[in-house]
Amino acid sequence: MSDTTDPPLPPAAERALAEAEARRKAALSAPEPPVEFGGRDGLDPVRYGDWEKKGLAIDF
Repeated sequence: MSDTTDPPLPPAAERALAEAEARRKAALSAPEPPVEFGGRDGLDPVRYGDWEKKGLAIDF
């Protein structure tokens, strides 16, 4: 029969998993960003590449 236990992780992998868990916890406890009045509707234009509103560039 084969052994079903997983081999131990290398120290670098354990550190990476611990760092990822810390980032997840920090993201959950981070405050919501303030509401922008007169700004764009929808998704973040920097992240999604939508740089215009009604044909006018508004972020420059």
